[in-house]
Amino acid sequence: MPRPLWSGAISFGLVTIPVKLVSATEDRSVHFHQVHIEDGARVRVRKYCEVEDREVSAGEIGKGYEVSKDTLIAVTDAELEAMPLPTAKAIEIVAFVPASAIDPVRLSGDSYFLQADGQVAAKPYALIARALARNTKVAVAKLAWHGRERLVLLRVRDGVLVAHVLKWDDEIRDPAELAPKEPEVTDAEIDEAVHLIDSMTTDDLSGYRDTYREALEAVIEAKAEDRQPSAPRAAAGKPGGKVVDLMAALQESVRKAQAARGESGQDAEVHEMPASKPKKKTTAAKPAKKAPAKKGGKAAAAKKPARRQRGA
Repeated sequence: MPRPLWSGAISFGLVTIPVKLVSATEDRSVHFHQVHIEDGARVRVRKYCEVEDREVSAGEIGKGYEVSKDTLIAVTDAELEAMPLPTAKAIEIVAFVPASAIDPVRLSGDSYFLQADGQVAAKPYALIARALARNTKVAVAKLAWHGRERLVLLRVRDGVLVAHVLKWDDEIRDPAELAPKEPEVTDAEIDEAVHLIDSMTTDDLSGYRDTYREALEAVIEAKAEDRQPSAPRAAAGKPGGKVVDLMAALQESVRKAQAARGESGQDAEVHEMPASKPKKKTTAAKPAKKAPAKKGGKAAAAKKPARRQRGA
């Protein structure tokens, strides 16, 4: 378990629960250093003081807010710690809301586990965790951390409280201007899109992998061993530049999704649509060819029992 990033307490009405904040995720990305292309040497970022014209150490660096182009206001860590914030050392629960009321766009992507800090925290921690697990509500709380106050969502996962950092209202842009002008979409197309959603629905995301990272690690490993990286695999099929028939594309997508899940695909034809002219010719030609074969088969089948009866 990684080291705690913050320690304080959950404030739940008159209940106080000492906790530690621990990162719930790991960064598995491949990170690069900057190098000089010509000789491969490291390129480092050095911090210089403009007045003294010298490099300064991390201990000499503080915070400054730019109020104008040439004016910085220095703010010390002591001044930040002395601010009268009730959330400075507490996760203050301010409300409980249905989980469905949280717009996913509010989630910042940062998630943390809350670990009970000491034996005294065990009972109240278990109390709020089990109370949240018993209904569909999540807690919304405020927390001052890393130089700012944050809005967080608290929920339960496997008996452990999880904190998800949320965006404030003024941090979310209005998407109205991005919406396309109302296009003409038929009910049949919507029904087929819903059918595609149903065909691709799953409750298990454990099978998905970061194939980009795996490919990048393979390239780095090959270069480290002084050999050529493997040739890239051919694409399964490039999508066309223009969708001519939206309904046909949806139906084909349903068939592929069902085939990938090992389903029969018969349900893909629930919403029928008029076939294009080439399809009609192909469909009409097949029965014409099959009809004589079926008749001949039936006639042969009828003669065989007659020969068996005579032989008996």
